Amino acid sequence: MKKDHLVLVPSMLPIHFKFLVPIFEMNGYKLEVLETDNDNIRLEGLAHVHNDMCYPALLVIGQFFDALKSGKYDLDHVALAITQTGGGCRASNYLSLLRKALEREGLDYIPVISANMSGLEKDSGIDFTLPLIMRIIYGTLYGDALMWLKNQVKPYELNPGDTDRVIDEIVAELLHSFEDGQYRKSKKIYQIMIDRMKAIPRSTEPKIRVGIVGEIYMKYSPLGNGHLEDYLIQEGFEPVVSGVMDFALYSIENGLIDYRYYHMHAKSHHFYQLAKDVVMRMQKNFMNAVKEDGTFREPDDFSEVIRNGKPFIDPGVKMGEGWLLTSEVVSLVKSGVDNVIMCQPFGCLPNHIVAKGMTKKIKEEYPQANIAPIDYDPSASKVNQENRIRLMMANARLNAQEFK
Repeated sequence: MKKDHLVLVPSMLPIHFKFLVPIFEMNGYKLEVLETDNDNIRLEGLAHVHNDMCYPALLVIGQFFDALKSGKYDLDHVALAITQTGGGCRASNYLSLLRKALEREGLDYIPVISANMSGLEKDSGIDFTLPLIMRIIYGTLYGDALMWLKNQVKPYELNPGDTDRVIDEIVAELLHSFEDGQYRKSKKIYQIMIDRMKAIPRSTEPKIRVGIVGEIYMKYSPLGNGHLEDYLIQEGFEPVVSGVMDFALYSIENGLIDYRYYHMHAKSHHFYQLAKDVVMRMQKNFMNAVKEDGTFREPDDFSEVIRNGKPFIDPGVKMGEGWLLTSEVVSLVKSGVDNVIMCQPFGCLPNHIVAKGMTKKIKEEYPQANIAPIDYDPSASKVNQENRIRLMMANARLNAQEFK
């Protein structure tokens, strides 16, 4: 795999992949993130995946086939990589769906790599050594940090493009630290990020904040959610998006919940607790750096997110984004972000329960909550989606005027 193959990765986390792709390259793997965004991706997805399947699966597989048929790649020397959470939903079928589609096209010789922590695929073809895992964790944390700062700077930048340019400069500088081992000096690195981002000239005009939650792919992928963050900024709002490491903590916490509820993981639950403590402590470095500097708002502590959700939903609800999604909405509203967009694939049963299904209960406790569940599907009209978002925006502006 290292010597002969270029590994194609579907787009999802634009900032994070700026770190993760070079990290894998430092370990001998050649990766390329597919950044294509065109109608043919959806058409290829529909041609190879049943339209009742999860929309993220349709997009990911469609993006792969769009790339494979482009003529850009040597099909004898490419591999396809996807991530899987292993939860009890349609997402756990991505791997078999992709392999089935490749077989129908006569491309079943192309290796498929599944990156998951749930044992769905034992031999991924990538040797996840401890140094590589540590670099991935730090790269993800730094991606979360830059994403968090970006959304507090880009809506206010006086010179369009400054924020993206500074992020690229920061990433280029920090990549050297992953080569010489200095990447562990997170406190110093976070301060560099904050200093560089706060130096960007920006307006002091207050903007209404809008939280984005939802199914993990739809929440973060511009291809999936129609470039929702950019759309909100264009319309004069400030997006608020929690880091993807919170989802990793959610998965770890679920292991502890399984032990408490069902006595599962009896031998490994101590490892789950250790992993949770270590990652939360690493997150805390960024929160403390932001708080001490005072320029930006710090993200919520994950332990607080857990507490916020408990009065509304039982921790045993773990399908899809489970209790995390409800907890994120409550955390947003409690922190003053009353406007929330829920991004969900059409027909996503877990999300219809823990997202749309929880809005009534949340609004009973927080009447000011302005929540808009948005379904994404290949047949969904972009105009209808934007109209629903615009209705949420209109309510947000009206509520802001009343508050004044």
